[in-house]
Amino acid sequence: MTDVTQDGTPSPSGHRPGRRHFMTGACAAAAALAFTMAGRPGGPLGFARVFAATPGSGGDSGYDAFIALSQHLTGRTGFDQPLGQRVYAALARASSQFEQNVGALNTWLQGHGGVPSDSVTAALKSDQPELATTVGNIMRAWYLGLVGDSPHIQVVAYEKALMFDPVKDVLTIPSYCRDVPFYWTQKPDGG
Repeated sequence: MTDVTQDGTPSPSGHRPGRRHFMTGACAAAAALAFTMAGRPGGPLGFARVFAATPGSGGDSGYDAFIALSQHLTGRTGFDQPLGQRVYAALARASSQFEQNVGALNTWLQGHGGVPSDSVTAALKSDQPELATTVGNIMRAWYLGLVGDSPHIQVVAYEKALMFDPVKDVLTIPSYCRDVPFYWTQKPDGG
């Protein structure tokens, strides 16, 4: 195999290691490092210590209660775990009462048995408006991928936001801007 330059002509210096060889060597070195460090306390580069404190990594009842509540409110049986962790962490940072409200909502839902998820907010608005707000914040985070209020809104999801689920079989999720901002508001050429 002869290396070629960017314009497609054969390389004048003969055989020279290319990008593929470099990447193969880099991956092999990374794998060797990971296996070497695996037996040491803390695992490779201390990753075990870092991930031990993340929500949903086991034993985090606040996260588990949040996921249980989210499943009830959305009617879903499961969520993407990294997304769930991101949503939970962002909601907990946005409100100091978030974890207590999640517990109170789970308790309220158990006491009200078969309350359908679409009527939970309406039922809570008159009795416990702070819990109704928490329900709205959770639904907004899962469906729109947004947490917080202006000017401190955090985007926690885009492609995996639940708003795309109903149309995923017919629409491609736009993962990039296809033109200048607000291009859809301009009148097409020749029209």
